[in-house]
Amino acid sequence: MTGTPATTRTDRSVVLVRDYPVPPDRVFAAWTDPEQLEWFAGLPAAQSDPRVDLRPGGFWSVLLQEGPGGRTYRTGGLYTLVQAPHRLSFHWGAPGGWPDLDPADPGQVPTVHLEFSPLDEGPAGGTRMTATLAMGDDLDDAQVAHWFGLGVREGWTTTVDRLAGHLADQLTDRLGRQPE
Repeated sequence: MTGTPATTRTDRSVVLVRDYPVPPDRVFAAWTDPEQLEWFAGLPAAQSDPRVDLRPGGFWSVLLQEGPGGRTYRTGGLYTLVQAPHRLSFHWGAPGGWPDLDPADPGQVPTVHLEFSPLDEGPAGGTRMTATLAMGDDLDDAQVAHWFGLGVREGWTTTVDRLAGHLADQLTDRLGRQPE
């Protein structure tokens, strides 16, 4: 990751801005390619059971583990916007998972908006990712306070920050690992 990470919080959202030394299509793929979603899950791909139906109205999901030996559950999202490689939006959750997303009432869970803007840094260019987790208008102030009281801001920040490690590993693999 390059640059200084930025986080902006409001009473209904958290906006995370991160710069990566890879082009937007690589960052977009990290969010949409089932073979790469282990960074989100915190589990190897064989254990995270990644699933992706990349289209508005389609779902993506993984089994997520909260830290070593922590509880495991399915999470993911219901896509609302797919504009490769620059924009991606989804309602966060999975039917029967956490958050428990009801496809008939997706406004009861947070929405995630991702934008991938090209940067002119480095030989391959780079990407500025703006990740916004927002509480929708369907949620009243008490529901929003409940969501944030669960640690959603901190958890979302930790999750997004794991992406830097995944992309750094990809970049190292592409450039060739240095002998130890």
